[in-house]
Amino acid sequence: MSFKNFQFHDRIQTALDNCGYETPTPIQEQAIRPVLEGRDLMGLAQTGTGKTAAFVLPILQRLCSGPKNKVRALIISPTRELAEQTHNYIGKLAKGTNLRSVVVYGGVSKQAQINKIRRGVEIVVACPGRLLDLVNDRAVNLSAVEMLVLDEADHMFDQGFLPDIRRIIKNLPRKRQNLVFSATMPKEIRSLVEDILVNPVAVQVDHEKSIATISHVMYRVDQKKKVLLLKSLLQDEKIATAIVFTRTKHKARSLALQLEKSGHKATALQGNMSQQKRQRSLDGFKNGTYNIMVATDIAARGIDVSNISHVINFDMPENSEVYTHRTGRTGRASQTGEAFTFATPDNQRMIKALERRFGSSLTYGKSSFPTSSPSTSSPQKEKPNSLRAEYSEKLENRPTSPRNGRKKSHTRGKRSSQRNRAASFDFGISTRP
Repeated sequence: MSFKNFQFHDRIQTALDNCGYETPTPIQEQAIRPVLEGRDLMGLAQTGTGKTAAFVLPILQRLCSGPKNKVRALIISPTRELAEQTHNYIGKLAKGTNLRSVVVYGGVSKQAQINKIRRGVEIVVACPGRLLDLVNDRAVNLSAVEMLVLDEADHMFDQGFLPDIRRIIKNLPRKRQNLVFSATMPKEIRSLVEDILVNPVAVQVDHEKSIATISHVMYRVDQKKKVLLLKSLLQDEKIATAIVFTRTKHKARSLALQLEKSGHKATALQGNMSQQKRQRSLDGFKNGTYNIMVATDIAARGIDVSNISHVINFDMPENSEVYTHRTGRTGRASQTGEAFTFATPDNQRMIKALERRFGSSLTYGKSSFPTSSPSTSSPQKEKPNSLRAEYSEKLENRPTSPRNGRKKSHTRGKRSSQRNRAASFDFGISTRP
C-alpha cells in the first residue's frame, strides 16, 4: 500500500513526498490506521522498523485541527539521543503545518527549554527526569494533553524510569489516547500497559527476529587479544562506518583513544560525557568526521544513521534483546550490514543463546588470535622470578624457635602473622605449610 491510502492532510503528504516516503513499513501499515481512529495501541517491533513514523504521522494529522499553542501531545523517550531524533523527525514531517515541538532533557539549560514552551508548542518530546522537573516547577502545563506516547518502553524500565513515568501520568488528563511502543515485553512493562491502556489494539511485527539484511559473524578470542582483533578487522576497507559496543563507559572512552592513536577516525559516546560533547560526537559520526563510534548501550537506541556498515560487539551483550537493539543500527533502510561479535570463554551462555537463535545463519570468523578453551587447556604454573624464589627460600629456612630462648608473647605472634600475610599479598607466596 501507499501512504496516500491514509489520506493525510495535504501538507503532511507533501512532506512525505519531499522525504521520499512512499510505502509504509509493516509496523506503520498496521499501527497508523487504529491510531487515526483514536484507539489505544500496544506496538511490539524491534528497532529500525519505522516505529517513529507510526505515531508521529497520526499525531500530526490529529493536531492539524484544534487549538494551537497548547501541549496536546507528549512523547516520552528513554535517552536524549532518541528524543532528539524524534524531535528532528517531527520537524521534517510537520513542515508547513505550523505545528511546533520542543525537546526536553537534562544536561542542558532548563531555562532555554522553558522559554520555548512558553512561546507555544503543541508537541513535547521529553526524557522523564527533566520533564518531571519542569512539572514540579510548574513550567509546563500538561492539562491539555490528548495523546501520550511511551517510546522504547522496555528501555525506560532498564533505566529505572517507570516511577517517574507514573508520576508524570498523574499530571495528565484521564481522558486521552495512549500509545506504547516496545521491542520486548518484560512483566513490569506489561503491568504498566495494563494500567494505562484502555481496550488497546495490539500490533506485533517480528519483534524477536533479527533484520534480514544483517549477516552475523562471531569471533572466538581471548579477552586480552580483543583489541588486536578489532584493529585487525578495522583494516578491512569494507568497514566504512562502524559502531563498536562496549559494556562500560570507561572501556568506551579508553578504546576510542586507542583507536584514535592507531590512526582511526574514532570517537566515543557514553553516559559520562556532557550533552555538548555527546552531540558533537554524534554529529561528527553522522557527517563523516568520524567513521568509528565506540559506545555503550545508550547508543543502541537513538542513533538514526542509515549508512552504518558494521556493528561490532567488542563486549558480548547481556541478553538477546540487547543484541537485537545493537545490531539493528546496521542494515537499515533496506541496506545490508554485518554484525561482528567477540566471544570469550566466559561468554558460553550467550554463545549458546545466539547459536540457538540464528542457527546456520550465524557464522564463525577466522581470527589470527585463537582463544583458549577452559575445558581442554590446563593452566600453566607461573615460574617464580628471582625475587620470589629468594624470598621463598628465606621463609622456608627461617628459625622456628624464639630468639634467645624467650617465649613468644601473644602480641609478638600476632605481629608475625600480620607480616606473613603482608608478604603473601605482596609476593603471592603462601606461608601455610
